[in-house]
Amino acid sequence: MTQRTCKPYEGLLVVSLEQAVAAPLASCHFAEGGARVIKIERDSGDFAREYDKAVKGEASYFVWANHGKESLCLDIKDADDAALLHRILDRADVFIQNLAPGAIARAGFDAGVLRARNPRLITCDISGYGEEGAYSEMKAYDFLVQCESGLVSVNGAPGHPGRIGVSVCDIGAGMNAVIGIQQALIARAQTDEGSSVKISLFDTAADWMTVPLMHAVYGGKAPEPVGMHHPSIAPYGGFRTADGQMLAISIQNEREWVRLCADVFGEAEMATDPRFCDAAARVANRPTLDAWVTAHFARHGRAELERLLHQATIAYGGVNSVEDFSRHPQLRRTPVTLESGEEVELVAAPVRHSFAPANPRFGAVPRLGEHSEMIRAEFAAEAVPA
Repeated sequence: MTQRTCKPYEGLLVVSLEQAVAAPLASCHFAEGGARVIKIERDSGDFAREYDKAVKGEASYFVWANHGKESLCLDIKDADDAALLHRILDRADVFIQNLAPGAIARAGFDAGVLRARNPRLITCDISGYGEEGAYSEMKAYDFLVQCESGLVSVNGAPGHPGRIGVSVCDIGAGMNAVIGIQQALIARAQTDEGSSVKISLFDTAADWMTVPLMHAVYGGKAPEPVGMHHPSIAPYGGFRTADGQMLAISIQNEREWVRLCADVFGEAEMATDPRFCDAAARVANRPTLDAWVTAHFARHGRAELERLLHQATIAYGGVNSVEDFSRHPQLRRTPVTLESGEEVELVAAPVRHSFAPANPRFGAVPRLGEHSEMIRAEFAAEAVPA
């Protein structure tokens, strides 16, 4: 039986007054799923358009988070433009915004006001620290939230806390927004009423920090930066092979430890050595253990070690550069058309459905204001029924 192709968000109108990363990523998810997404930009454009010029002269973050949308330039402080946006939202299903704290309410687009006009509207407000509390007015760039939440304190090398190398708080908040909106859409199907979704970057990071927080509050000591190691597992990390490559291993239980000693390194007796006989002992004696693993890795080339590790069913992986990753055999890509008309390949969507093509093409990246004239005509006052 042939599976019918469908777009789960087809028929939805999503309006997003957005900038930077979190809100654009959320609305882009709905565009990929078939929704019509109108991106509201000021005349100068979303500042993420100028983050870099890495993608054939266009910004990497913008290309990633904005394909498949329509771009409408509006000045929400202008009375006529504000009225236009209200008319659009009166017909919308979802409204997403991540302006500075308080800005959306001052402009007359508070969630309560909008849902009074359109009771089926789902609103999603994305902020840095939430709308209440001492930090609610703080600027909240991804790096600063990583710092405030303690994320940097558990990353990096010993004595050198480090920022996570991608904008994880922005990305995570965008994904949480998608989850929240999906839940609200299901609730609307049951009640025929819209609702409000509130997301903050700090809450997102705080959720991820639950385990370190519990260690600090209940265990008496928070995890410290350990580089590629793990605070409670050993051996765990990257080790150099004889040909200068690096492989990472992760020994998660005693069965794997026994096989590593006997089948990979040929020293079965090490499995019962008092210094390494259980997980706690191995962590306590990590420097000695790592020196022993390092010495064995240095005796074999990468290919030989991969063969031995695979045969022993030991978890391992290459410590790849981004260039290595770009050639990874498991990396899936999807083409997208840039503002310039040129084509590049993005990483394919991570979620695959049986009802969708195996590798659906992304919509084009919109030029600034590309759809303004069309949308203004469509939602002109005389075009909207009273």
